[in-house]
Amino acid sequence: MTGDGGGDGSRAAVATAPPLVELHGVTRTYANGTRALADVDLEIRRGEFLTIVGPSGCGKSTLLNLVAGLAQPSAGRIRWQAAGGARPHIGFVFQSPTLMPWARLSTNVRLPLDLAGVPRAAADAAVADALARVKLAGFARHLPRELSGGMQMRASIARALVTAPDLLLMDEPFGALDEFTRQRLDAELLSLWLAQRFTVVFVTHSIHEAVFLSTRVAVMAARPGRILDAWDIAQPYPRDDAFRVSTAFAAQAQRLSARVADAGAGALPDE
Repeated sequence: MTGDGGGDGSRAAVATAPPLVELHGVTRTYANGTRALADVDLEIRRGEFLTIVGPSGCGKSTLLNLVAGLAQPSAGRIRWQAAGGARPHIGFVFQSPTLMPWARLSTNVRLPLDLAGVPRAAADAAVADALARVKLAGFARHLPRELSGGMQMRASIARALVTAPDLLLMDEPFGALDEFTRQRLDAELLSLWLAQRFTVVFVTHSIHEAVFLSTRVAVMAARPGRILDAWDIAQPYPRDDAFRVSTAFAAQAQRLSARVADAGAGALPDE
């Protein structure tokens, strides 16, 4: 599973790409009166890898749910820049793999196609392709319990990719994995993104993961959730272990860490 090489030209193209979706003044208030989000303004650019970081409880998952259409904003609007303003195909990878324990891997990955009524032959071909892309081609008949945690998460990614989404939402997908497995899956995910150029919005608590993956990072502050800051990670692709120990990586990690600390302290953007 390899990327197309990336580089400064492709990174610049992403940085100037038109938005896929725009959030304007988005607020989300729960029935008990808790404001999870307030006045969130955010552009998600076509083809970018946007990572959202921030303290626990700042509304990162709520923001993903709103973009996915799993919840509706209490105020503000979400505007899709597609034909007729329609929401494009979206894939969602959650914090846990959420696989059906009684079903074989191929059945788990095929689920969204079955729900959409895709003919079986076409669905099976798409499943085989998706499993190959995440390096699980030989595990189609395995049950989830027969797989490692990293393999289960790969299966979850395959299920999200099998519908060829325009936008992939990922809510801390590797947070429960050991560091070695996490770094390997980060590299594999980046290869998939470089090869196919779908848009990614990725939530993590890991500063290093955010810097390694992203074309752009956004920092959220809590009480209530809002965007504190956002900027491009102006480093070329592909990225490898050498990037992780570079001075450029360290500088970006330090900047991001400082802004997350501001977010935890409730700092406003101009403070």
